[in-house]
Amino acid sequence: MSEAAEAPAMPQVQTKGGVVAYLAVDGALKAADFYTKAFAAETAFAHPADEKGRTMHIHLYINGSSVMLGDFYPEHGHAKEAAAAFTMQLIVSDCQAWFDRAVAAGCEALVPPQAMFWGDIWGQVRDPFGFVWAFDQPAA
Repeated sequence: MSEAAEAPAMPQVQTKGGVVAYLAVDGALKAADFYTKAFAAETAFAHPADEKGRTMHIHLYINGSSVMLGDFYPEHGHAKEAAAAFTMQLIVSDCQAWFDRAVAAGCEALVPPQAMFWGDIWGQVRDPFGFVWAFDQPAA
């Protein structure tokens, strides 16, 4: 492999959180940009796009934790699949503000923030990429 064809060196970035979600998404660079608007995400690292506009790895910080994502690569055994049966839950201090920002950015409102039976304020949205996100404001 020539020097010009070598992949860029991966920088050392801190992984935050005990469990890190890794989302496979059709349009990871677009998703990362959207998450910046909807969830105040910060990009820790983004691998450059290939000739098809896909990226194999993006590392974001959202609400103090790492979230990683990458595009599907069917030619390498990573076929496209729809998001299913999980929720990205964020523990926040102002559920309404997080919900409102996400909806203003383009998320679909699923459950408006409300007092729940366990005592917290909780709301839920779906992003344009099919992922469900919930905001939980613990009871004081």
